[in-house]
Amino acid sequence: MLTKLISAGDKVELQAVEKLREEAAQENKKIYYSKVYDILSPDRLEVVMPMEKTKLILLPVDSIYDLAFYKEGGVYQCFARIIDRYKSNNVYILVLELTSNLRKYQRREFYRFSCALDMCDRPLVEEEMKAIEQNDSFYLTPGLPLKRSVIVDISGGGLRFVADRQYEEGSLIYCNYELLLDGEDKEYSIVGKVLSTKPADNKKGLFEHRVQYIDLEVEQREEIIRYIFQEERKNRKKEAGF
Repeated sequence: MLTKLISAGDKVELQAVEKLREEAAQENKKIYYSKVYDILSPDRLEVVMPMEKTKLILLPVDSIYDLAFYKEGGVYQCFARIIDRYKSNNVYILVLELTSNLRKYQRREFYRFSCALDMCDRPLVEEEMKAIEQNDSFYLTPGLPLKRSVIVDISGGGLRFVADRQYEEGSLIYCNYELLLDGEDKEYSIVGKVLSTKPADNKKGLFEHRVQYIDLEVEQREEIIRYIFQEERKNRKKEAGF
């Protein structure tokens, strides 16, 4: 499975899953970012040793990590043990051995994560829509009034939100919200296309909208997917009693 799905150069996250001493508990929450260096066998791989600024992070041998691999078609997850560290061709390498099966984390192209996030939004004005249609350099008109809504699920491809107003299907809207990513709030200003709209279930006067992102930057999409993965991982740890 590893040799079929994961390739050299793929982005990978590592997070320790073993319980540490109380004074090291905070370090257990740390997420390290790296990339796959090589696939050695169906259950072993080499990963570039992570760095922070210019400092190598010497993750300990025999420790177990939760790995998340980011691919174009989704996120793959497994657990692995560090079995060796060395330097090869001036690259510092970690060798990891899988301790669980590699599984696709997303149930479909973009897994939808249930949530309750504040959002501000508005319809695009004519000049903004023309710029998008003509593939011109797009800009947002500053200072236009926004209204509040609530995101009820989010994915790397779009979102679903509830509001006290109804947008037309096919219309373009501006969405602004924040995600807690790596311990910091990050703001996202995104244009979306309304795919569907309907009265919200059991919520009189509210409407549910399903939105697809328009021309979302690759980096932003990866950040949204990473946010979803981190939140789901927190939920799994709570359920497991960590």
